[in-house]
Amino acid sequence: MAVETPSAAEIFPHVRIVMGMVIGLGVTRLLSGVARIVQHPHRTPVYAVHLGWTLSVLLLLVHFWWWEFGLYHVGGWTFGIYLFLVSYSILLFLLCAFLFPESMADYGGYEDYFLSKRIWFFGILASTYLFDYADTLIKGRQHLESFGTEYLVRLPVFVVLCLAAMATRNRTFHAMLVIGTIIYQVSFILRLFDTVS
Repeated sequence: MAVETPSAAEIFPHVRIVMGMVIGLGVTRLLSGVARIVQHPHRTPVYAVHLGWTLSVLLLLVHFWWWEFGLYHVGGWTFGIYLFLVSYSILLFLLCAFLFPESMADYGGYEDYFLSKRIWFFGILASTYLFDYADTLIKGRQHLESFGTEYLVRLPVFVVLCLAAMATRNRTFHAMLVIGTIIYQVSFILRLFDTVS
């Protein structure tokens, strides 16, 4: 008896569910961390840059879930593509985990914590930009070309900024980076990802 191969339309919802579980854990981690700050505002001193990255990563997760609908058009699913997408989701979850650890007992506050873990956080963030490029290619060259040269320029620029953030503890640089990132994220989403076609 021949085994019937599932169609791409049948595989896509399965892949999306698995990715959604991992992304859901990330959103839960961020929201639980923010709720903990609100519930116990004097327990651990907050850091505006840390809160800014919390907002940025939350926006990234929500946006990721929206733009991954473009995978619906992928015709040739393989385990490699599936593994890549799950790995991408795991990287996004790790960003959340590095923003809100299980315990802050070893740190003087979120500023001390964030700056001490900046190499991990920005290393993972830089990796997500590289994964984003591969993810866009999976959706097809036409999909990649629809973003124009801005997309191809933004990737190396953000990777370089992440490398700079890994190297410095300068508070002004970190504040300007998170403000600039959020402004650009919102602009990019409204201009290029407001609708799915």
